[in-house]
Amino acid sequence: MIRLTEAMIFASTEPVSARAVLNLLDGQGLIPESVEDVSAWLRAVFAALLARYEGRGVAPVMVAGGWQFRTAPDLAPRLTRVMPKPRRLARATMETLAIIAYHQPCTRAEIEEIRGVSVNQNILDTLIEESLVAPRGRKEVPGRPVLWGTTPDFLRHFGLKALSDLPRREELMGDMPTSPKRPLSGGVDLLAQAVEPAEDSEGVIVEEEAADGTTESDV
Repeated sequence: MIRLTEAMIFASTEPVSARAVLNLLDGQGLIPESVEDVSAWLRAVFAALLARYEGRGVAPVMVAGGWQFRTAPDLAPRLTRVMPKPRRLARATMETLAIIAYHQPCTRAEIEEIRGVSVNQNILDTLIEESLVAPRGRKEVPGRPVLWGTTPDFLRHFGLKALSDLPRREELMGDMPTSPKRPLSGGVDLLAQAVEPAEDSEGVIVEEEAADGTTESDV
């Protein structure tokens, strides 16, 4: 049971839900007939799998509502010099992403009102290309503007189980967008990552944007 669960998580390119694991084990006839509480039994399977990987270089972790193998956090600093760097996102793009994450679903006009500046179409295009945001319908107002929200890939990029794992919006948004706040305990501060990106983020490293809209890589 544990080996099959391990193999399924390893083979999948997306987080594997507990329901998917349960369906697999049930289909293979691996759930003992004596089991009365299937949920408790499945939790025991995952607990045994986690114990097997304790202290290892990789381990199954819960992200985006499912299980996925990730590098051990304490090893991330040792890998930064040998692993290829992911694409960099400008600070303005990260600010826009933070606003969408905390105010979704929201329109472009609402994003601009919070930031205090217009949102360049390239910013939204970048977030869409990175699969971090996606349309969430249209707001029922004149013009019916598009509503934007985050995607499951957003959770995976930041190692979040769900949006509820984000720090409280009022704690993060107070100084936004002029000055990033220090990392909040028990949560992921998106603007803090814009200055010092988390080592285990996938494809989200931020560089400062100059007043004329250029970044270091543009010069």
